[in-house]
Amino acid sequence: MKTVKATFGLLCALTLIAMTTIGCEKKDSGEASAHQLDRTKEFITVATGPTSGIYFPIGGAFAEALKSAGYNTSSQATGASAENISMISKGEAELAIAMQDSVMQAYQGFGAYEGKPNPKLTAAMRLWPNYVQLVTLRKSGIKTVTDLKGKRVGVGAANSGVELNARMIYEAYGMTYADSKVDYLSYGEAIDQMKNGQCDAAFVTSGLPNGTIMELATSYDMAIVPIDGAGRDALIQKYPFFSQTIIPANTYNNTADVDTVFVYNIMLVNSDLSADVVYDMLTVIFDNISTIKASHNAANKHIDLSFGVEDVKIPLHPGAAKFWQEKGFKTPLN
Repeated sequence: MKTVKATFGLLCALTLIAMTTIGCEKKDSGEASAHQLDRTKEFITVATGPTSGIYFPIGGAFAEALKSAGYNTSSQATGASAENISMISKGEAELAIAMQDSVMQAYQGFGAYEGKPNPKLTAAMRLWPNYVQLVTLRKSGIKTVTDLKGKRVGVGAANSGVELNARMIYEAYGMTYADSKVDYLSYGEAIDQMKNGQCDAAFVTSGLPNGTIMELATSYDMAIVPIDGAGRDALIQKYPFFSQTIIPANTYNNTADVDTVFVYNIMLVNSDLSADVVYDMLTVIFDNISTIKASHNAANKHIDLSFGVEDVKIPLHPGAAKFWQEKGFKTPLN
């Protein structure tokens, strides 16, 4: 009987030791996985935009926030949305800012990306809204979108986010580029030509305020042409990533609100990055949100954890989905 009791006691002791060992191993494994990410081994390129635009300083602030936490980062000036989408698709950037209308065209394969869908595109977060600003000088006589007929119009660099906006707006108002004398110029170039009398109007799609437009309004009798009426409604109906809004009075030299539309910018993320890295990067970004907000007024007003990601129209990266879900936000496409 004593032998049976002794044997039973020994078995219990061995079982307890085994359970304790397994528990410790699980705990150690958990702690190891939590510290497995070595940020110094991660190289993150942030694709931004032209140095004269808003993407550049805000994208640079993202890179700086990640760098301060130990990541190897660089911010790269680009031609903005179209080039950034290309860089993400080719694995030449890990993060990239892009307008959501351009992203949707690339993701679904329509418009400038007709027949070439890219379902691997994934997002990390929503950013700030880009306002369509159709700029002219009062002496041009352009008061409505349809007044662009027969005029010299800067529509943005070919296949840029600005140019894709311009093309969709022409379509919504029952027009084509053939109705105008279009120049594929960046908005900075188009506005320079406007000053010299070589261009009548220019499409600008950016956050508010835009420095190039502010400079024009300071020295010239500038006007912003409204995007309104049936054309605006047709635009939003066909392309629901656009939303109705206003450019508030006194943003520039405008004494009254001007009707227009906006489209959100989003942060694209390379789908080949691990979920752990993307989750960690978002944690770092929002731990250092003051750095991001200080980069530009648009970032200060519109980049915040509280806004969530419901406005993002493509799937989130799995690491981003985990981050936002843990913060209590819905991720409709994940």
